[in-house]
Amino acid sequence: MIGADPIIGKRRVYKIVLTGGPCSGKTTGQERLRTFFEEIGWKVYTVPETASILLGGGVKFEELSKRQIYDFQKDLLLTLLRIETVFFNQAAASNAERILIICDRGAMDPAAYIDKKSWNQILNETNLDQFSLREDRYDQVIHLITAADGAEEYYTLANNGVRTETVQEAIEQDRLTRDVWLGHPRVDVIENVGCKSFDDKILKLTAAICSRLGLPIHDRLAFNSKKRKWLVASFDEKRLPRCEVFLVRHAYLCTEDQNVQIRLRSRSQYSRTTYTITTRRYDGPEPVETCMPLNYREYINYTKMEDRSRAPINKERRCFMYGKQCYHLDKYTSPLPPSREGKPLMLLEAYTTAPVGDTNKPLLPDFMTILKEVTDDPEYSMYTIANRNAKVIKKN
Repeated sequence: MIGADPIIGKRRVYKIVLTGGPCSGKTTGQERLRTFFEEIGWKVYTVPETASILLGGGVKFEELSKRQIYDFQKDLLLTLLRIETVFFNQAAASNAERILIICDRGAMDPAAYIDKKSWNQILNETNLDQFSLREDRYDQVIHLITAADGAEEYYTLANNGVRTETVQEAIEQDRLTRDVWLGHPRVDVIENVGCKSFDDKILKLTAAICSRLGLPIHDRLAFNSKKRKWLVASFDEKRLPRCEVFLVRHAYLCTEDQNVQIRLRSRSQYSRTTYTITTRRYDGPEPVETCMPLNYREYINYTKMEDRSRAPINKERRCFMYGKQCYHLDKYTSPLPPSREGKPLMLLEAYTTAPVGDTNKPLLPDFMTILKEVTDDPEYSMYTIANRNAKVIKKN
């Protein structure tokens, strides 16, 4: 048996990447986030965009040969990692209890500006691997959609001396940048749709971070996203977009407080695994969820505290983009929890600002047979499904 919340009270360093297409608001967003979080007592480090530093120093991308582009992207990646490490080390040495590191672009961004074969060659030559760069380095990735897509009147080349993209080129580069981060467990896409001003976009950005951190948003941030969930009967695998596939295991821990749920998660791909512990509190007007990374030893220690009244949950998770929306398709795998009585289960999840019950937004994949939305149905919560004494859901 453990206390109500193993996360509260611990020192916290939270690393985020601001990425996106040209003229999406990354640099301004970084500064506005710094102001917001410093005002609520966080120590904030802002990591500058490495590409802008190098290109601003006289490198002209359009003048480079194919080989020079390759060498530049390799040098860019290594320089980016080194600059980030300086800030990561400073954060580790700081005495502050709450630290936010905001990176203007991250380690996967160079992959959006080079072909896949060359990217893999860079990884081989530098002894780096994509899993670590994408999965282990940052706690959250936020993609800001370029103003060229949905806010064309605000798209400009004037505020960045090294920016040369046309509207269509910016939209395509935005898509490529979204794609390289596919598979990170916590990606939020901030669109221009629904924003009457750039300030609205910043509010959506700030709310996305607060939501992931488990910080109360209240009325200060009008925009908020919520995880919605749909029951899936089947899907056409041939029409499934490019996806990242993970094997996920969840296990609930014993707690002393009935208003608190604590669960462990392992997430594996290509023989690499990450571990997290998540605490969800129900003692306020809205549930508050916080998530922290674990190393392998910590994870194993926590497994000794698993709640034996709830079965572990095993999933095959597919992460993919459909339009501009990031989706997770979870297929429950063997051994299924006793509550399923051997019956299969597939759930589609997405974070969206569209309200529960909205049948138009987000745009759901047309290659899936979706039975119904189950966002607020307690029978489809993992906590209920894991209950060894729960009866199987008969409706599907």
